[in-house]
Amino acid sequence: MMPDVGTAEDSSRGLLHHVEIWVPDLARAERSWGWLLTRLGATPYQSWEHGRSWRSGGVYVVVEQSQALVGDRHERRAPGLNHLAFHAGTPAELDALVAEAPTHGWRLMFADRHPFAGGRDHRAAYLEDADGYEVELVAVSP
Repeated sequence: MMPDVGTAEDSSRGLLHHVEIWVPDLARAERSWGWLLTRLGATPYQSWEHGRSWRSGGVYVVVEQSQALVGDRHERRAPGLNHLAFHAGTPAELDALVAEAPTHGWRLMFADRHPFAGGRDHRAAYLEDADGYEVELVAVSP
């Protein structure tokens, strides 16, 4: 018998389990993604020769320098994944992340419209790492 939607047996059904990002340089990705994910509250989860992961709750993010990789740069404007969006806490916490980001390999995108590049009611920062991956860090509404 299938459990009813919302029961403890299937409370994670349909939710994101993990995201795996193939990167051209594992050490560079570990510096940028590791810093960001840790600052957002994730903890190191797995580590192996070609990859690392960080976990928050029941979801984890993997960066891996796969032997099957066919390119050396992610192009967010091509068909496929454009960006990942994360809750970043309060506006002050968002500002602190943006201030620290450049020393960890991230560049602020849309600086002329920051922090409202997503619209006047959407306080967020859009960051891009050295390999072209974009993240959106969203502040809670006041």
